[in-house]
Amino acid sequence: QVQLVGSGGGSVQAGGSLRLSCTVSGSTLDYHVVGWFRQAPGKKREGVSCMSVLRGNIFDEVSAMGRFFISTDHTKHTMFLQMTDLKPEDTAVYYCAARIEATAPRMCAIDLFDIWGQGTQVTVSS
Repeated sequence: QVQLVGSGGGSVQAGGSLRLSCTVSGSTLDYHVVGWFRQAPGKKREGVSCMSVLRGNIFDEVSAMGRFFISTDHTKHTMFLQMTDLKPEDTAVYYCAARIEATAPRMCAIDLFDIWGQGTQVTVSS
């Protein structure tokens, strides 16, 4: 059974950086699309950034463009989200997720992802 375990959240001041990690067990991520999603209090869970590990394609939601960077390690057992220039509106619980590689109209469509990590809190103060 494939499982994801996320880590790396914390509290930072605006303008700071954090790196989130997500380790997979039970498989590697070679044939998956991986993604980071977030959910702020009172809001729906939304996509942040997604990547096809097989093809290397990356899709960033507007909120992430130029500030957040998704990647995996060379073993394809861990995925990362490097977050820079953090803003108070980035405060949320961040989730890693994965799905088997398959053609989809939107890479970061949340309802396509069926493997989820447990979430890690990111708090950005002004």
